[in-house]
Amino acid sequence: MSDSLKLFSRISWAEGISFLVLLFIAMPLKYGLGIAMAVKLVGWAHGVLFILYFGFGLRAAQAEGWGMKTISIAVLASVIPFGPFVLERHLSSLQGAV
Repeated sequence: MSDSLKLFSRISWAEGISFLVLLFIAMPLKYGLGIAMAVKLVGWAHGVLFILYFGFGLRAAQAEGWGMKTISIAVLASVIPFGPFVLERHLSSLQGAV
């Protein structure tokens, strides 16, 4: 596993967790209890991680020689809750096949 892929994997996990926190903790705090600051803080962190996800995803795609299918799965995984964790399993299976 290349260093690019290892770093992307870590960022992917962080982005996935931030998305879940945003959806299932921060948004209920905002809309259920009126605590708007939760979405502002978690949303900002998630936004930064989302940008890093794509930047390091492109770097990993080049380093690992991903095809369009894997790149498409990575893009789709970024917008689906739990997607980055499914992507991690997919990438692990690719590493095992090599």
